[in-house]
Amino acid sequence: MSRSSPLLPPTSAPVLEPAAVADACAYVDSWWGLRRRHHRVPAVQGAVLLRGELLLESAHGTADADGRVPLTPTHRFRVASHSKTFTAVAVLLLHQRGVLSLEDPVSRWLPAVAGGPVADRTLAELLSHSGGVTRDSTDGDFWQLARAFPDLDGLLAAVAAPADGAPSPAVLGRAERLKYSNIGYGLLGAVVAAASGGTYEAFVRRELVEPLGLARTAPDLDPADPAHADALAEVVTGWSALAYADERVPVDQTGTGALAAATGFASTASDLCRWVAAHHDGGPGPLDDVHRRLMHRTWWQDEGAPEGAQRGGYGYGWQVTEVGARRLVGHGGGWPGHITRTLSDPAAGLAVSVCTDTVDGPALELATGAVRLVDLAAVPPAGALERAAGADLASFAGRWANLWGVRDTVVLGGRLVLLTPGPDPVATAAELDVVDDRTLRVVSGSGYDAIGETWRFERGDDGRVVTVRGSSGMTLWPADGFAARLGGSDARVGRGTLWRTPSAG
Repeated sequence: MSRSSPLLPPTSAPVLEPAAVADACAYVDSWWGLRRRHHRVPAVQGAVLLRGELLLESAHGTADADGRVPLTPTHRFRVASHSKTFTAVAVLLLHQRGVLSLEDPVSRWLPAVAGGPVADRTLAELLSHSGGVTRDSTDGDFWQLARAFPDLDGLLAAVAAPADGAPSPAVLGRAERLKYSNIGYGLLGAVVAAASGGTYEAFVRRELVEPLGLARTAPDLDPADPAHADALAEVVTGWSALAYADERVPVDQTGTGALAAATGFASTASDLCRWVAAHHDGGPGPLDDVHRRLMHRTWWQDEGAPEGAQRGGYGYGWQVTEVGARRLVGHGGGWPGHITRTLSDPAAGLAVSVCTDTVDGPALELATGAVRLVDLAAVPPAGALERAAGADLASFAGRWANLWGVRDTVVLGGRLVLLTPGPDPVATAAELDVVDDRTLRVVSGSGYDAIGETWRFERGDDGRVVTVRGSSGMTLWPADGFAARLGGSDARVGRGTLWRTPSAG
């Protein structure tokens, strides 16, 4: 039996059933762990939620600078620009209550900017990053911890009328295009404080964080504030990138001052899933349906995204993107030492969040791949498979390795799938049919792979798989023992090397 039909439908997102998503979560956890090791990232934390229920809380690696403390799902990460989702909800909540208007110029609430270059920018323009405001000012070295993040006076100075010859903080005109601005969101945080009659932190804690039970979420964590000491002790150590060095260097923590509304939040993957789920259709968040739809609407597309990049748009504080046929809202976060990403389908009730602890952390890759795996699990088999009666699909599941890499046989949505656990584990997915209790046939997938051929499983007396004769007729071994098969650090791959048992090396 041979088929070449794709595993994913081209035009619509599949309906998500809990059992199929649970299958996907079991594999997602394994894939996240493998990719963490591949990227040499010390810590990867993730979560998957469906219709209010956490189906996966995942933690791989270590949390501290010495590599001695195992990472847990309750360790906190600096989630940076996820903060904008909280700020947007705060502004829209104040609008819902009639306290402010989205068409208010920012100068109405911040008289100190009156007469300056950004005074006429409206709250709606700042929410949607269409106010044309400078991204981080002309001195953004606080992002490298070279100086402190600006306080309110520093924020106001960043948008003041420039001295002769200096660039204006209004780098573009109003409503010209998407122009991301942390400074703009800092101004929105100051507006929330002014409109609520208190502080930004007090408002978001009282109105958003505490009512939703986000116990591991904080609007900012400042080492200079003794009240933050306990929470800071739970923050995962951040690390530099490998782009410019062979080894990573730990990065210290810092507060975010007046930019907390843009980048100050700390949280966990599980709390982030609960947060975005609060704004799913029928969710428990404070916004009514009208304001939730306004928030998730695509107000601007990123027309300038480079070819081949993940294209998307922006709502009010929420990024909008597509993975396959699924429209997703959420946000990413880039922090000195942490990279995070959350993707959410409000209609389906799906949320995925990934937190990593390096400047070059693969959070986007891991979150996107998880959504694709969920959708793969949700798609019914491509046809009536001719499985052997009573076949135990789980007995074929595993991770197999040889000189060329790793392949996975996975039970997803009631069928066996062959995956390559790379950056996109679904890219070369193929469906497997059971021939007998030792043999699978590849029945769909790429013509450059093994379609129409068999995978033969050799088992020991205890029923465990000893070897697999797979694609191109090559032998694969269980991946958890393959490194030992290769030998020590001074080993070389030569004729017969891979055929030795580990004990013979």
